[in-house]
Amino acid sequence: MVKQMSEVLSQSEIDALLLAMQSGEVDLKDTNNETCNKTIKVYDFCRPNKFSKDQLNTITVIYENFCRLLGTLFSGLLRIKVMAKVVSVDQFTYDEFIRSIPSPSILSVFSLMPLEGKGIMEINPIIGFSIIDRLFGGPGLSTFNGRPLTEIEKNVIQKMSEKVLLLFKDAWSICCEVNPFLEVIEINPQFTQVVSPREMVVIITINIKIGETEGLINICLPCLMLEPIAEKLSTKFWFAGLSHSSSENHSRDLQKIVEKTAIPLAVVLGKSTITIRELLELQTGDVIPLEKGKEHNVEVYVDSKLKFYGKPGLYSKKLAVKIERVNHEGSD
Repeated sequence: MVKQMSEVLSQSEIDALLLAMQSGEVDLKDTNNETCNKTIKVYDFCRPNKFSKDQLNTITVIYENFCRLLGTLFSGLLRIKVMAKVVSVDQFTYDEFIRSIPSPSILSVFSLMPLEGKGIMEINPIIGFSIIDRLFGGPGLSTFNGRPLTEIEKNVIQKMSEKVLLLFKDAWSICCEVNPFLEVIEINPQFTQVVSPREMVVIITINIKIGETEGLINICLPCLMLEPIAEKLSTKFWFAGLSHSSSENHSRDLQKIVEKTAIPLAVVLGKSTITIRELLELQTGDVIPLEKGKEHNVEVYVDSKLKFYGKPGLYSKKLAVKIERVNHEGSD
């Protein structure tokens, strides 16, 4: 056996140890590994991490919820399947973040009241121009060739960014109440100095796919902004809050969210069939008879599903329909 280094070996013990090494009974490499098993952790004093892995995991959960809301929002606005998912949540200096952004780019500077400071939502131009093309009636192909946004395109992006930022309120509601507000849309990253270059920021990278177009959205949140709610970013704090809320309160909150959801409602007064020739010969003042009489109920569709039958009429000088009965066919 090999004695501890603090013990003094006699000459006979030294000879026995040398003999054992020559015979292969003792491996010097194994002995060094046993005595040098300490791990070294690298720490960069120029980039001190402000948040723990547990807190970053909570931010990941928040923006995974945001991605689900974002996919639903874009799918409705663009009328195309949109997929969004969190790629990474990490800490960098603000200077590193700014240098990683292409120029020109689409940068939405926003605030999250009551939190102090400003954040940045950077939309890759490929995704930005794909959204613009889709909103203008195109197939959603990106036309980005290194040019900046026109004034019309900038206004479209501004309206779209305001809708996206509103999703922050629901996503962050699991730990705190925030009121997002769009400050300005910038093209040049050098004009968005929200904090000093050496300040640490949390970068949430989201991969988004709009049809066949794929790109990234980066959300930059300064650590100074998040420090007041650092304790609430702990998963222990979050799950403790959820466990104390009763199922009744949870159901009531869920009901409030569902009740605010907007759904399309359409009333079909009637239908008719005409030939192509009749369609081409239609003139102002022509009358197309419908298959239903005035005594019949009209069909009321909720999101393309027949849900009610009603009577058409007027209410406060506006066209209206009075619900007569509910269509239960196909309901659970």
